[in-house]
Amino acid sequence: MIVAIDGPAGAGKSTVARRLAERLGFRYLDTGAMYRALTWLAMRDAIPLDQGLRLGELARDHPVELDENGRVTIAGSDVTAGIRQARIDRLVPVVARHNEVRTVMRERQRDLAELGNAVIEGRDIGTVVAPDAEVKIYLVADRKVRAERRLAERPDIGADALATDLRMRDESDAARMQPADDAEVIDTSELDVEDVVSRIEALVRAHSPA
Repeated sequence: MIVAIDGPAGAGKSTVARRLAERLGFRYLDTGAMYRALTWLAMRDAIPLDQGLRLGELARDHPVELDENGRVTIAGSDVTAGIRQARIDRLVPVVARHNEVRTVMRERQRDLAELGNAVIEGRDIGTVVAPDAEVKIYLVADRKVRAERRLAERPDIGADALATDLRMRDESDAARMQPADDAEVIDTSELDVEDVVSRIEALVRAHSPA
C-alpha cells in the first residue's frame, strides 16, 4: 500500500509521515530530501543551478538512496546532515523547478514506491508520482503557524529569512500544489502530530484488506 502525503512547507508533512510510517511499519520516503541531495551534489560539483538539462543528467547518473533509517546518500556520500543547511534551503526551489530534474526524480520515486508498503511525502505525490495511491492526504496550515514551525526546526536561520523563504517556496510550488480530487484535506493548524497521525492511520486501516 502507498500512502501519499502532500502539502506546503511547514504543514507537518515530514513529521506526520515519519511517525505514521513508524506506526504502520511502512518505509518512509522523503522526496524533498531527494531534491536537497541533488542540490548538494550540484553545488559540490560546481554545476550552475540554472542548467536544467545538466542537472537532470546529474540526477539520472546518481540516483538518490533512502534507507530505512532515514539516511540519504548520493554519489557514494552520506548527505543526511549536509542537506539540512541553510544554503540548501535557499537553493532547492531553484533546482526543483526544472522539468528535466522533476522527470528523473519522479521516475526514481516511483521505483522506490514499488519496493513495498510506503508513506511518501512531497508536493505532488498524490497527483503525479503515485496517482493510484490507496490513501492520499493533503495537509494544510495557516501560514503563520507554518512559519513558527519552520522557525522551531531551523532557529539558526532567523524569523525574517524563514518568512521570506516560506513565501518564495509557496510561490514556486503554486503550479503543482493542488490536492488530488480524492485526497483527504487535513488542516493541521490546531492539531498536534499524534492527532493527525491517528486520523490518517484510521484511513489506512479502513483501506487495508480485512
